[in-house]
Amino acid sequence: MMGNITQRKRRDGSAAYTAQIRIMEDGKTVLSEAKTFDRRALAAEWMRRREGEIQAERASGVATHKRVTIEQILKNYVKSATGLTDWGRSKTSDIKKLMASGLAAKDATRLTVQDVIGHVMMRRTVDGVSPATALNDVVWLRQALLHARSESGLTHPVEVIDQAKHELMRQRIIQKSRSRIRRLDPKEEAALLEFFGQRDVRSTIEMVPIMRFALATARRQEEICKLRLDDVDFEKGIAWLDDVKHPRLKTGNRRAFRLVSAAAEIIRSRPISADGRVFPYNSKSVGSAFTKACHLLEIPDLHFHDLRHEATSRLFERGYSIQEVAQFTLHDSWATLQRYTHLRPEQVKER
Repeated sequence: MMGNITQRKRRDGSAAYTAQIRIMEDGKTVLSEAKTFDRRALAAEWMRRREGEIQAERASGVATHKRVTIEQILKNYVKSATGLTDWGRSKTSDIKKLMASGLAAKDATRLTVQDVIGHVMMRRTVDGVSPATALNDVVWLRQALLHARSESGLTHPVEVIDQAKHELMRQRIIQKSRSRIRRLDPKEEAALLEFFGQRDVRSTIEMVPIMRFALATARRQEEICKLRLDDVDFEKGIAWLDDVKHPRLKTGNRRAFRLVSAAAEIIRSRPISADGRVFPYNSKSVGSAFTKACHLLEIPDLHFHDLRHEATSRLFERGYSIQEVAQFTLHDSWATLQRYTHLRPEQVKER
């Protein structure tokens, strides 16, 4: 281990003392740290204390690493996934926020449980995010740190994040998102269709067929807006979708879903667009139009995605089995499909 202090003059004429510590192994620098102070005594004290910390770490068998910030680790994680993994909008946005947070400047090699808990508490109290959103920060950060561990053997921050997560979960400061059980009331459905029926006359987005199609197929708004006429097989009663949402596999995930006659008729009634899409609209605009309509009609806590829940529940109420419903929704497991299934007690027939 090599340590030295160098003196230099600043532009204003004052003196600056830079303490530098360097560790060489097999002729290569494995660690280099430097810090500047206004007084030589302060520089010497920092160097003495830091050298003691490093020696203690090496004596305990902890690998010595160069200083690397959380921001650098996040950037490397993003770079490694570019062109290989197609992340969703929420994950991309969450990681950008992490890069801009106070935690990003922290040295990952000296990250503490208190650093992580402090970041989460700030997100909960200052930013006002939900326990589920705060949990996302911890999950994405852990994934980035796992990537850093596989690349450089940096194990310390992974252990820290696991300890912090355990404590935050124990105190319920972070939690998994709760499953929504919102069903579409018949009166709400009628009000929305009437509202959209009047609106569609003067709007570029025809929401009535979109809403009816969603309730007939259990399709997400993004899937509805990218469905192409060429991907519909009327004879077999199916339609194909590219890059279907999946926990691990998305890009290249082409799947066929069951298309009932009511949904097929909606497609047949649609004019053919220039790009071949059945509903040639921006999916975000569709979601915004639905949200605005709910606000104007004073329909509380209803999202477009709830139509997928409603459609799934209706399929079960009509007597379809679990395996059959999965051919509509494209869920791979009953555990996942169950989150979208909310039967009304009065719909369960006596057997």
